[in-house]
Amino acid sequence: MSDDGEDRPPPIEPDPRSRVDARLLEILVCPVTRAELTYDPQRQELVSRAARLAYPIRDGVPIMLPEEARKLDD
Repeated sequence: MSDDGEDRPPPIEPDPRSRVDARLLEILVCPVTRAELTYDPQRQELVSRAARLAYPIRDGVPIMLPEEARKLDD
């Protein structure tokens, strides 16, 4: 049970095999805008706020193709 008394499932932990090398994250940029990317470990995505896209990470490999990216709603 959470602090507010509601039953919630525990947060999903990313598969350790899906982790991206920290050095790789430091050098990757958005292929559309060349802006910085933010790593979202829960969704296994690299997020470009500038392009409003989230690039998936599959088996530890960032898929940096705009056509594979999820469009951000917020």
